[in-house]
Parts: sequence; structure tokens; C-alpha cells
Amino acid sequence: MKNFDFYNPVTILFGEGRIGEIKNKVPNGSIVMLTYGGGSIKRNGVYSQVMAALDGFKVIEFGGIEPNPRYETLMKAVEVARSERVDFIIAVGGGSVIDGTKFISAAIPFKGNDPWDILAMAGKVEINHAVPFGTVLTLPATGSEMNMFAVISRNSTTEKLSFGHPLVFPKFSVLDPTVTYSLPVNQIANGVVDAFVHVIEQYLTYPVNANIQDRWAEGLMQTLIEVGPQALANPMNYDVRANVMWSCTMAVNGLLSTGVPTDWATHTIGHELTVFFGLDHAVTLSIVLPSLMREMKGEKRLKVLQFAQRVWNIEVGTEDRKVDEAIEKTESFFQAMGIKTRLSAYGITEEQLKPIFDRFEERGWKLGEMKTITPDRVKSILLAAL
Repeated sequence: MKNFDFYNPVTILFGEGRIGEIKNKVPNGSIVMLTYGGGSIKRNGVYSQVMAALDGFKVIEFGGIEPNPRYETLMKAVEVARSERVDFIIAVGGGSVIDGTKFISAAIPFKGNDPWDILAMAGKVEINHAVPFGTVLTLPATGSEMNMFAVISRNSTTEKLSFGHPLVFPKFSVLDPTVTYSLPVNQIANGVVDAFVHVIEQYLTYPVNANIQDRWAEGLMQTLIEVGPQALANPMNYDVRANVMWSCTMAVNGLLSTGVPTDWATHTIGHELTVFFGLDHAVTLSIVLPSLMREMKGEKRLKVLQFAQRVWNIEVGTEDRKVDEAIEKTESFFQAMGIKTRLSAYGITEEQLKPIFDRFEERGWKLGEMKTITPDRVKSILLAAL
């Protein structure tokens, strides 16, 4: 196991009826900005619960944060927050709203020339202050409610970049499984797959004798394999939804990545598919991961074999057959969740992928836990995913 530091200050309020408790978590006298997405929170009753809990506070609303939140939209929120002297934010929504709120939180007091530098120069610009915020999670998927990372898109440059900073950990997050009952089937499926790939990115690398982290990861993947289809079949089952919600949060709150190598190549490649073609984030992961596993099965062989045995219970056959079967079962799981795993299923052709190939060449990125995924291998991965 490698040396590591672990820090996570987020207070989790888990369970039915916890939204009302946010009034005890927001400092008295705060001017609160309420951020949310397309308005579903007003239809499902979450908005009214949050507003009731914020009775007595001055509340400034900012809705319309998109899936894959856009820099252009978020900067409008920053302008409003600055003019209204907002000093606390409540993000009500899924990972996109929470990611967007993290950027808003850091951008409001940002002293640099261009807040986009928070992303474009991530880790190289100073973030000395961020407006504190809490979250009310309505769509479990990204784990953003319990980590310090965010991913933001910019239309004008066709980019999707990430940043992380300890100052953008939420102060608290409310996780009430009942608010997920009204979610469309595809959003639940996307959330389960997103969480599964989050775990894979921290697990499927090479062994470092991190037994605790491995068992946590394997348990989370087994849980998602079990409860994912149940959530689609029984949308009002509280226990199922509770396990989905907590699995998504635990998948990327920092525990799994302590002391182990991590990959994140699937996410990096997937982000390009989102910005160029508008595919859902989880859809891109479902397309890229099986192809990447096939491309990288030599480097990842020992962990894929462990994955085959411990997660998929594959005991029979040669090592090569076990590796192939584990990849097949993973892809079949995504398909069972209703997600297509080929680029051609979304009308994407080899010719349309050229701008992505060119971008990886221009940036010279080398991805993966051993930095062996070169632009040529990215091309191979995507062509094999057609």
C-alpha cells in the first residue's frame, strides 16, 4: 500500500425527512443562493421542502444549470452572487448542479483575470477562498456531494475540464432516498453505471497489497450489480434506493483511492465524447470502459483476474478466458441497465472521431495508472468501440 493522506470534512444527513434539518446547518443571517437545474425539484416537492427549511433567510434563486454544467451559465450565477453578496449556497440536484456550484463557490471570490483558469490551470492558480455551500442530492451518481472535485464544460472552446480543491468540499449533504422515486429510468441507470465505473477507475490498475481498499471496491461493485436492476424494476423500494444512493456516494468520496494507484482514463476519454456529441456521461463510460479493458488487459491482467473471481465469481477456464469473460460480463451489465455500449448505436462514425484523435495528439496526454495510454491507444480504444 502506498503512503496517503485522507481528509473528508463533509457531514452527511442520510435518510427520509432530513431536508428540513438544513436550517440548522446554514449560519444565521446568511444570504443564500439556491442553485438547481431544470425545475424538476418544483414538481417533485423537493423545492418546497428546501424553501420551508430556509424560511427566515434571504434566498436568491439560480436555476437552469445544465447536465454537464456550462461555464457560460455558471458565470451568470457568479455575477448574480457577487451583486447580491451571497455568502452561502445550497445546491439542489445531481452531480451537474453540485459540480457547477463548486465552480460558482470558487469563482465568486476568485482574484485572477479569468475564472476559467480555475479549470484550465487546475492546481496552478491560487484558490484562497470559496463561498461555503451545502447540497441536497436528488440524483445519485457522481459522488460530488462528498468530494472536492468538479467537471465543467465550456461551449466556446468545446472543452470539458476538471478541478479539485479542499475549499470546495460541501459543508453538508442531505441524502434522502425518497426524493429519487420520481427519477426517470435512464437517470437511475446512468447513476448506477457512473458509480460502478468510478469504483473501477480506482480498482482496476495493479496490485499494491491494499486489501481494505480492494474489498471495499469489490463490495460496492457487487452491491451495484445487485441493486441496480432492482432499482429499475422496483422504483419505490426504499431499501433498494437507499443502497443505490449510498453506493454512489461511497464510490468516489476518497476512501477507495487512498494508498492505491488510480486510472481515470475512461473518464478523460469519455469527457471528449460528451463535449463533441452530447452523450450522457454514463453512456460515454459504458462505451469506453469495455474497449479500454480489452486494450489494456495486458497491463491490468492481475487485477482483472481478481475482478473476475471476486466480483463476477468466475472460477472456471484459462486465465485468458477469465479475463475475457469478466469484460463481457461488465459490458452485459451496462446493457442490462438499458445503456448501449457502442458508438455506432448513437450514429457516431469513425470520421466524426477525428477531432478527438487530433485533440489527444495536440495535448500529448498519456493516460492511465502507468501513463501508457498514448494518443494512438486512445484511437484504438475508440475505434474498437464503434
